[in-house]
Amino acid sequence: VQLQASGGGLVQAGGSLRLSCAASGRTFSSYVMGWFRQAPGKEREFVAAISWNGGTISYPDSVKGRFTISRDNAKNTVYLQMQRLKPEDTAVYCCAGGRVFGTESGRYDYWGQGTLVTVSS
Repeated sequence: VQLQASGGGLVQAGGSLRLSCAASGRTFSSYVMGWFRQAPGKEREFVAAISWNGGTISYPDSVKGRFTISRDNAKNTVYLQMQRLKPEDTAVYCCAGGRVFGTESGRYDYWGQGTLVTVSS
């Protein structure tokens, strides 16, 4: 599975962005998909995960209520809708795919290159 994230950019605090992650391969619908982010000088951080059918979703407290993960298996795409963005959301956002649902990056086997999100104050 190859993953390509897009949709990042510069936005003012309080604004919104929607990230997309397009996947190649016919097995996309069987994978758990996740979003992670990494800010300069910081460790990679879990942002969201969604099970193969969307029935299970998880967010950390830092984004809960502001970010929404979704997927369209017919389009081999997972999305991250981000609202009420804060400067501390600034990071490179990467999508990832794996077989087991979880919040740890080690559970994911496939990673995209990432897209930069910059939130100005």
